[in-house]
Amino acid sequence: MLAHQGSVDESLSVVLLFAALWVGWVGWSRLKGKGFPRLPDWAGPGLLVVAGALAVSAAVVPRALFPPAPAPSPGSAAAETGPRPASTAALAFAAPTDGQVVSDDEVEVVLDLQGGRIVEDTSSELSPDTGHVHLVLDGQLVSMTYGLVQVVDLRGAAHGSHTLQAEYVAADHAPFDPRVTAVVRFETEAP
Repeated sequence: MLAHQGSVDESLSVVLLFAALWVGWVGWSRLKGKGFPRLPDWAGPGLLVVAGALAVSAAVVPRALFPPAPAPSPGSAAAETGPRPASTAALAFAAPTDGQVVSDDEVEVVLDLQGGRIVEDTSSELSPDTGHVHLVLDGQLVSMTYGLVQVVDLRGAAHGSHTLQAEYVAADHAPFDPRVTAVVRFETEAP
């Protein structure tokens, strides 16, 4: 559901996970005698151990090689890199509408964006009329989307009143100043 351009550490995690799946499949196939007859009998359990190590490495190695940069403390020189750009955009919900009752396990979100353009690239080169949309359901980020139509999964949401906020953010995923937001409240009931 989340749309996002991956960084180097995320890409490395994905590669390690796919390697774990492939090695695990080979090991499992050998263990069950269904494939890879040229491998010795001990290779099946050994490859399953290697697959587990690769899966753990997918979480550990990228963070070790590419540690996240610490957030600058307020008032520091790094935090004072300049003001956020002001956007020329206006954002509104076309669907769902305020007070709408949703009896399905998902809701189609349709946004109206005026004075702005959706871009897929993450960049530190900021423009007041380019960015993408973050959707927040009841205070939890549910999507970083590069479009104006999105289906939001409601299966984990309790029945009752919900608040959905959309925010048009700059190409670096940070908000404009002032923020460009729209809010809608809707109800869910059992299907």
